Amino acid sequence: MARFRFRRNRDPEGRMSLGDHLRELRNRTLISALAILVGSIYGWLNWEPLFNRLIEPVLTVAKAKTQGQGITAVTFVGLTDSFSTLITVGLFVGLVVASPVWLWQIWAFIVPGLTRREKGLALAFIGAAVPLFLAGCLLAFWVLPRAVSTLLSFTPSAGSNILDVSPYLSFVLKFILVFGLGFLLPVFLVGLNVAHILSGRLMLRAWRGAVFLCFLFTAMMTPDPNPFTMIILAIPLASLYFAAVGVSLLLDKRRANKDPSAAWLQVADDEASAL
Repeated sequence: MARFRFRRNRDPEGRMSLGDHLRELRNRTLISALAILVGSIYGWLNWEPLFNRLIEPVLTVAKAKTQGQGITAVTFVGLTDSFSTLITVGLFVGLVVASPVWLWQIWAFIVPGLTRREKGLALAFIGAAVPLFLAGCLLAFWVLPRAVSTLLSFTPSAGSNILDVSPYLSFVLKFILVFGLGFLLPVFLVGLNVAHILSGRLMLRAWRGAVFLCFLFTAMMTPDPNPFTMIILAIPLASLYFAAVGVSLLLDKRRANKDPSAAWLQVADDEASAL
């Protein structure tokens, strides 16, 4: 019987073959998928209360309309729409509930050969990533009613908004996931720094481009064209980027103090390294 191997074969220099990388990717992907499936089962059993919360912004707009202003409602047009909505909401719940598991699997795959000391950093990664992901999702829930209200406000007073449930649900879930994943930016930047791929000084020099990319990312990924929504997401993203820069600079400094061979991390481009 085949067994899953959760640890890499130790190499004196931390090297792995391509086959080892692919096997570990397969194992960690399966673990993440199983965790999401377990969370999805819970979501399928309790999908209706969450669905009611997701369509609440539309119902609020509908209640605010007076007689003669048209209809605003979410409808199930197709024969299988109810079933597909159940599946979609359940998978979304599974993705959120299983976030500690799949975030850990991503981290453990990116950062090779964790030592006992580095395991503490891995736990700190999970301790920061999960709250940030959930905070981004909660922020999306707070912004969502404003986004829906803004989009529906462009409808003429005599017009009606008969929303098909599938496109509406796709809009809402993408909106929430973009916020949650966007808040993971600093965690992955620090992860790249821990993996000796990206230095804090390099991130600091690229701050202008990073801020621009934060606004560009939100403009492209948020389905709401309202600039208020874009700014609400871009400002926290930029702030989290600078927080990641600060943590990375601190880690670089600690490494340089303990290991002289890592002192190049603190050398500017126009300076000659003492090494």
